[in-house]
Amino acid sequence: MVVISATAAAEKHKKRYPGEAKGFVEEMRFVAMKLHTRDQAKEGEKEPEGQPVAKWDPTIEGYLKFLVDSKYVYETLEKIVEVASFPEYAEFRNTGLERSECLAKDLEWFRQQGHIIPEPSSPGVTYARHLEELSEKDPQAFLCHFYNTYFAHSAGGRMIGRKVAEKILDGKELEFYKWDGDLSQLLQNVRDKLNNVAQNWTREEKDHCLEETEKSFKFSGSILRLILS
Repeated sequence: MVVISATAAAEKHKKRYPGEAKGFVEEMRFVAMKLHTRDQAKEGEKEPEGQPVAKWDPTIEGYLKFLVDSKYVYETLEKIVEVASFPEYAEFRNTGLERSECLAKDLEWFRQQGHIIPEPSSPGVTYARHLEELSEKDPQAFLCHFYNTYFAHSAGGRMIGRKVAEKILDGKELEFYKWDGDLSQLLQNVRDKLNNVAQNWTREEKDHCLEETEKSFKFSGSILRLILS
């Protein structure tokens, strides 16, 4: 009877956390996918807000705001893992996913085309401040943002970049959307590191990390919407 109860409890445990058998990153991915709209991902559950990307009418000025604020956030992420308030952050240095140098090159290209580069605005500055505060006291929540920021850019971010380039840049591909080496392997390396770090977390800490996903979407969404400003 005890064996049956233990088995039943184990089954219930597995059903409660989709993706758990593949590692914690798969749990993170599952939660993130549910926060997409149905036209963005087949697992999406959110109702769409505003027009789909294909119908956006971006401007150079708005896109520059987006790139500047994105650079500010990526610089903050890179600085946090370099300083490493918690030892596990050091695992995420020099992953090959870093974006700030690429964005610096892109902004310099725009400058050479005669465009005025704006200062970072409220969405980027606010998000960077939130990341700094989390990183010093809440590593699980911080790594949720770390994961979602880098992995979202490698997927949906690339698609958005391509659509914007088609509309306002004559199809030019920015450095922001290029990686040195095999991107799929770079992403897998970071998945492995995140899974290894999460092995030392309690279930409560893992749940806390997952609960931060919605906040990461709100912050990143506010920066993304700068494209239309």
